[in-house]
Amino acid sequence: MLSFLELARARYSVRAYRPDPIPDELLQQVLEAARLAPTASNRQPFRLILIPTAGHKNELRRIYNRDWFVQAPLVLCACACVPESWFTIQGKRGYEIDVAIAVDHITLAATDVGLGTCWIAAFNPVAARQVLNLPRDLEPVIFTPLGFPADTPGPKERRPLTELVIHHRW
Repeated sequence: MLSFLELARARYSVRAYRPDPIPDELLQQVLEAARLAPTASNRQPFRLILIPTAGHKNELRRIYNRDWFVQAPLVLCACACVPESWFTIQGKRGYEIDVAIAVDHITLAATDVGLGTCWIAAFNPVAARQVLNLPRDLEPVIFTPLGFPADTPGPKERRPLTELVIHHRW
């Protein structure tokens, strides 16, 4: 079993997938990680839509038109359930943060069981609403393919902590 830092180092944005089906036990582990993700006031204002790519590739390409997006056996859409979200003191809704935390848990859990993911936020929201027949109170936030990687990760370029961490005051 990987330590958390090893898992964080192993996760990468997969852009090539094998078409192999995902065993249900692995899929359930990944989804359980999302269910356990912390959310504001524990409201869990998200819904996860699993779309099989088989038979739906043309529809999915309307949402995000990349060949690799439809290679995996599943595409997952994380939606915010806006009416269930928590308001900050400033009146902002926290649903985008809650969805991001849930998807981060998904990506790490997927990595842990040998699956790959890739965050996609630059999708066509109008097509997403139409293809998924979303009700008004659900907002699509993130998509990711979900499947076994068919590529290998390249080197990870990250800034050093000295550029990212400020101690005490700016």
